[in-house]
Amino acid sequence: MTETPEKSPSEPLERPDRHERDASADLERDTIALPSHVAGSGTLDHLVETARDYARQAASENTRRAYARDWTHFARWCRMRGADPLPSSPQLIGLYIADLAAPGGKAPALSVSSIERRLSGLTWGYVQRGERLDRKDRHIATVLAGIRRKHARPPVQKEAILPEDLRDMLATLPHDLRGLRDRAILLIGFAGGLRRSEIVSLDHGKDDTPECGGWIDILDGGVVITLRGKTGWREVEISRGSTDQTCPVHALTQWLHFARIDFGPIFTAVSRSGLKATPDRLSDKHVARLIKQTVRDAGLRPDLPEAERIKLYSGHSLRAGLASSAEVEERYVQKQLGHASAEMTRRYQRRRDRFRINLTKAAGL
Repeated sequence: MTETPEKSPSEPLERPDRHERDASADLERDTIALPSHVAGSGTLDHLVETARDYARQAASENTRRAYARDWTHFARWCRMRGADPLPSSPQLIGLYIADLAAPGGKAPALSVSSIERRLSGLTWGYVQRGERLDRKDRHIATVLAGIRRKHARPPVQKEAILPEDLRDMLATLPHDLRGLRDRAILLIGFAGGLRRSEIVSLDHGKDDTPECGGWIDILDGGVVITLRGKTGWREVEISRGSTDQTCPVHALTQWLHFARIDFGPIFTAVSRSGLKATPDRLSDKHVARLIKQTVRDAGLRPDLPEAERIKLYSGHSLRAGLASSAEVEERYVQKQLGHASAEMTRRYQRRRDRFRINLTKAAGL
């Protein structure tokens, strides 16, 4: 079957009211517009559309979609309790996050990190509506502090995909066009320490497509990826491997050659016949599905039931695998992953010598 980029399914909700519209569309028309006292013209109308395009680029599509869902959930919560989400009310937000942490019905309680993300979405939603939400207000800050104190837990980390695991996963892939593509995805994602969204956002060349998140340069020694990450533009250097079977550069060039890709998205869907690549960019969900499917087929973590072991792995398992297995100085791993601090890099290291630096003996004990 032809693979097509996926769209996130929308939640089945009641008929949306005026507060539950897609923020990435209706709100742009409402907030990015000419002032009422300025007469329109062809030039000004064109500038309005340009400004709306820039506004859409202020956050990624996934972020905008998630924030829009956050607002939809909050607006429905308010309506079911006879309240209105506008204007912003710190008291109402405090009650809302308390209900998220300790819901009275059958809904599951959200984790602290999910509640904080929900607050970020509401802050964004109020800004789009010309309102301001003060998260430092005592009605929000003290409730959130109490939620953190009572419910905060160490983050549940995904299992790292180590080199031996990756070899087993690669062995499960077929030797056809889809197999070539999926090998390149896994190897480039691992060696580059890339997020799944970064993998599928890559183009062959700079400015090939408007949604380009980065591009590649294939050199004699390896591949240089110029990437627009969370912290700005950065370069990721991927050297050639020791064998063609596990070399990310070889896997990438093989895919590009047989898929005949010299422009536009690098990782695309394959036609129904499986004989040619289509122009359609893959969704980042493909990377997640690919990892889980190859983990299942490779039989990783056979000590656990299948449902449990599949949940252990995600797109971040590739990044964690590189951080955990690269036998180099930590600063090089930090640079490859694009982390601002070494502490963040250490969170990704599942196996490391925690006691290599012995401060006890260094202190004279």
